[in-house]
Amino acid sequence: MRKQHERGAAMVEFAIILPVLLHLVFGIIEFGRAHNTQLTLTHAAREGVRTYAITQDQAQGEATAEFAATTLDPAQMTITVTPCVIDQPTAMTIQYPFEFFIPFLPSTPITLEAEGVMKCGG
Repeated sequence: MRKQHERGAAMVEFAIILPVLLHLVFGIIEFGRAHNTQLTLTHAAREGVRTYAITQDQAQGEATAEFAATTLDPAQMTITVTPCVIDQPTAMTIQYPFEFFIPFLPSTPITLEAEGVMKCGG
């Protein structure tokens, strides 16, 4: 049996810990979203550099990378490609801005980056 002066203590404790728990849950969700974006960028860079290394057409390689990143906005992607020299490695680097959305916390934008490397000429 609870004492009279302890009534409502659980509710007060819950009210104190609830914001911490909610921020933890939102943080987990946002880091999962950031990880998914990073995986998408990595996949796009690999596909783009593969196309570029085979065709030696930079525009086609960039288009392939943008197409491979279907869930991202291609207008925000910054794609950098090294020149393709036969039998030498070529690289495609993709940068993409990412912003965490956690309620009641200031948003800090970061830039995610992925690189794909492949031997030019197949």
